[in-house]
Amino acid sequence: MINKIISKAPARVCLFGDHQDYLNLPIIATTINRNIEVKAKYNNTRYLNIYKKDLSEHDYINIDKDVDENETDLLKVALKVLQDYSCFPDKGYDIVISSNIPINSGLSSSSALVVAWVNFLLATFTNKKVTSEILSEISYRVEVTEMGGSGGKMDQYTISYGETIFLDTLNDKVTTYDHELCDMIIGVSNQVKNTQGLLKKLKTNALLSIDLISKKFPKFNIHNTSSFNLEKCLLELDKNIQPYFRAAIGNHRITLNAQKEFNQPSLNIKTISRLMNEHHDFLKNDLKITIPEIDNMIDIANQNGSLASKIVGSGGGGSIVCLSNDENISHNIVKEFKKIGVKEAFIANKGTGPKILINE
Repeated sequence: MINKIISKAPARVCLFGDHQDYLNLPIIATTINRNIEVKAKYNNTRYLNIYKKDLSEHDYINIDKDVDENETDLLKVALKVLQDYSCFPDKGYDIVISSNIPINSGLSSSSALVVAWVNFLLATFTNKKVTSEILSEISYRVEVTEMGGSGGKMDQYTISYGETIFLDTLNDKVTTYDHELCDMIIGVSNQVKNTQGLLKKLKTNALLSIDLISKKFPKFNIHNTSSFNLEKCLLELDKNIQPYFRAAIGNHRITLNAQKEFNQPSLNIKTISRLMNEHHDFLKNDLKITIPEIDNMIDIANQNGSLASKIVGSGGGGSIVCLSNDENISHNIVKEFKKIGVKEAFIANKGTGPKILINE
């Protein structure tokens, strides 16, 4: 019997492909060395007693009671989904959930929680070998299929694999990279995001634009850049829809160019940085997901030597990531961010994958 168990999962940073995965277009993302932790101790009851330390919230789950069909709590929905994987909790645990991932800031703290929670349940209540693929699949089902989230598969897959990945969302094929990335400076804004609302709007308009072009040009294939002429396509769209299509096409092209660089034996940070800046331009100017605070942070980072700076996540607030291969520049950017009163600023390095520690 497992008396004590700790499950950890990292934060996610999208490098290329923001707002692309829900269009079945590829992404490149990585993890950083910030984690969420689910720490459990056997309590000889029939309850999972949960304390969310950072929120000072208590909850409990009666393991003898079926999960309601209309349940909206992520942790309880996961229990329902895991029944299809022969995972049935049969012992009670006192559980403390804690995290050093900024919440609601574009770093995928919610997906990290889902991955850590699912991994804890599988490790504690089944004998299954838990692979990155299985963990990705279940976590995506919990957060998006069951909960109705508007996002794609980037968050759950990046966190479950725990590496820098290229994810082909058409077939869920994952390519992992072990390149050493330079410093990633994270700046967290003070603006709370409306993640689902913004994602729904962007997704709806992007899909509408693609559908309109598909009907006008039967040979159009968004995955085949030689199957269409961008300028001709834009002429067929109303001006209020054009930016969503232009961003989808432009960011797809940038992600594929970045993939070529990641496929090289060594990573050319200058090329990656140029592409990342181009990616941010689409996010800012076409999708318009930045806010004045984010724009100011980007300007400050670039003025202080950042190689590349972009908004991370759904937008409307949240965080930015900056690249630097100079330690002094990295620390100076953090210092400048703190001067203007950002919510949080820190230097991040590439993270690791989900971890399970038993009886430690």
